[in-house]
Amino acid sequence: MADLAHTLGDLKASGWRSRPVKDEIRANAVAKISAGEALFDGVLGYEQTVMPQLENALLAGHDVIFLGERGQAKTRMIRSLTGLLDEWMPIVAGSEINDDPYGPVSKHARDLIEEMGDDTPIAWVHRTDRFGEKLATPDTSIADLIGEVDPIKVAEGRYLSDELTLHYGLVPRTNRGVFAINELPDLAERIQVGLLNVLEERDVQIRGYKIRLPLDVMLVASANPEDYTNRGRIITPLKDRFGSQIRTHYPLDAALEFEIMQQEARPLSVGESASVSVPEYLGEVVATFSQLARASSHVNQRSGVSVRLSVSNYEALAANALRRGLRAGERQIVARVDDLDALAASSIGKIEIEALDDGREGVIFDNLVKGAVLTVFKERVDPSHTTPIVDAFEERSLVVHTGEDMPSDELAALVEQVPALAAPVDSLLGGDTSPAAIAAAAEFVLEGLHLSKRLNKDESATSATYRTR
Repeated sequence: MADLAHTLGDLKASGWRSRPVKDEIRANAVAKISAGEALFDGVLGYEQTVMPQLENALLAGHDVIFLGERGQAKTRMIRSLTGLLDEWMPIVAGSEINDDPYGPVSKHARDLIEEMGDDTPIAWVHRTDRFGEKLATPDTSIADLIGEVDPIKVAEGRYLSDELTLHYGLVPRTNRGVFAINELPDLAERIQVGLLNVLEERDVQIRGYKIRLPLDVMLVASANPEDYTNRGRIITPLKDRFGSQIRTHYPLDAALEFEIMQQEARPLSVGESASVSVPEYLGEVVATFSQLARASSHVNQRSGVSVRLSVSNYEALAANALRRGLRAGERQIVARVDDLDALAASSIGKIEIEALDDGREGVIFDNLVKGAVLTVFKERVDPSHTTPIVDAFEERSLVVHTGEDMPSDELAALVEQVPALAAPVDSLLGGDTSPAAIAAAAEFVLEGLHLSKRLNKDESATSATYRTR
């Protein structure tokens, strides 16, 4: 900041050139694309679908509307657009609407430059402050977005005809930046009309004032396609003014969903007293659960199955494992199949289950969890390893008890009692040979055999018993 110009004269001498915000974004996007860099960090799964469309929109200088169900990173991408702005931008000091020193639009800035000339003080705005955002709610008004007469300024003695009595709204205050409207269809139609000039003529008009503020704003919006296409709550002239409409989507496979979960989930930190981990195969179960829910006829697909569901379930799984391990006095804790019961609390409120009979929601949820476990079991465990396990159960009439109350050491000892378990368990460990990891893998194999109809299972509230008959 010490090297930046402090007056308009300094700014001219530095050779700084003004450019529209969309040109600025285009130039920085060109630099990233040319260098082979991703436009945004932390947005996964859109490399071949959404990102090419967004790159086209930015290079074309379009205003953009993102269409997609909840939890599809629309807001993250919108907020990340600030990373394509220059780090610092000069404005006329004291300007409420980020006036360009070379082309001021507000009366304050025009008067100041006329009075002080090259001695006009310059302030610098960081790119993080060049972003404005509004969640479209029914109570949103034109005054919120565009502006209104400020009665306080009138009371201070200014005339109503004085432009300085205006209180600028969110859009003018984001001049020379990016302004976002989330859930645009929820904005009242009469308020949507107020955005027409912003998108096409690039100006705003406030009340009956004979003023025109030629704003330089990139407008970005998000909408749920159900609202956008079926209810038709975005007025046609406004839809027509968006240059690009980009459709987002959920992760296309469980592997990508699992990668997003690992990135977004908050780690559990309990100090040195204990550590908790979620085996990769159980993380895949959580991801597969979401994938199955999106394909289920029992789940309302119009409301969507958000990736936030996967993240919350992953965190709930780890939290339940931690609670179970702490009660058992264990220091090294690994999530087990038993802990999947915790997904009910983190799932039911995030998906809309449609059942013909009352009380069927729990059954449908359990079936989705079992389907996810069975899917991952078939992918992870070699079928040739399962027959010897079933044979050992039949020959020795084995009965195995598991559950929340079963310590990991006792469950891990099962592998020594049934040597046939060693091969599938080893394939699941992934380098962690602790008793807790062995116990988790052994229970996963038993649950997979049960869901494959190779073993019977008797369940109670906190325990389960596996047997052949």
